[in-house]
Amino acid sequence: MADTFGPMRNGGAGDSMPGTEPAADGGREEPIRVLVVDDHALFRRGLEIVLAAEEDIQVVGEAGDGAEAVDKAADLLPDIILMDVRMPRRGGIEACTSIKEVAPSAKIIMLTISDEEADLYDAIKAGATGYLLKEISTDEVATAIRAVADGQSQISPSMASKLLTEFKSMIQRTDERRLVPAPRLTDRELEVLKLVATGMNNRDIAKELFISENTVKNHVRNILEKLQLHSRMEAVVYAMREKILEIR
Repeated sequence: MADTFGPMRNGGAGDSMPGTEPAADGGREEPIRVLVVDDHALFRRGLEIVLAAEEDIQVVGEAGDGAEAVDKAADLLPDIILMDVRMPRRGGIEACTSIKEVAPSAKIIMLTISDEEADLYDAIKAGATGYLLKEISTDEVATAIRAVADGQSQISPSMASKLLTEFKSMIQRTDERRLVPAPRLTDRELEVLKLVATGMNNRDIAKELFISENTVKNHVRNILEKLQLHSRMEAVVYAMREKILEIR
């Protein structure tokens, strides 16, 4: 079955994931409270059995989809949530955002068969602290839970390499953008942008510059198109960052 762990390992130092130390409860007085979220009941049960053997970890609840996970997280306030990515009704990544609102102290580890880069990036953006593939061994799950509870991030090695590749690409794209001269705005567009930055609406700007409100709208639209941005405030922030505009 696809949703099973990889083979058990002996838990030696060579088998632990990067950035973690095997065993040890870090001197905790209370066990780490875990919520298990997966649409396969058999998989949830398997995790509960495995984690029940760990003295410093306690499974406090389970959920079969993202919607149920949000409700359980709000009710139980777990320390760690082990959650699948793709589930019916509501997926794990979508649930991440809502869980961060109702249980902000909970740390989320995505435990999934999905090795899609898009799922990894979306999960991290949604607030997940870990992203592990279900091919890991059972003892590595407990190790990951302890590591995340101690403030570390956990990503399966194969996914970590993809993330590093994406970071390199992002840095390269940023460097390339810096080489491109900032789009040139007309004097009138700069006037409009400066007034937008003061909080004026289109009607007030029109009165200030003695032009029609429709003309102001056209200027704002041209500014956004030139800067390839989506909102007025994005344009102001961009202009100040690139020193196109200085507000005194």
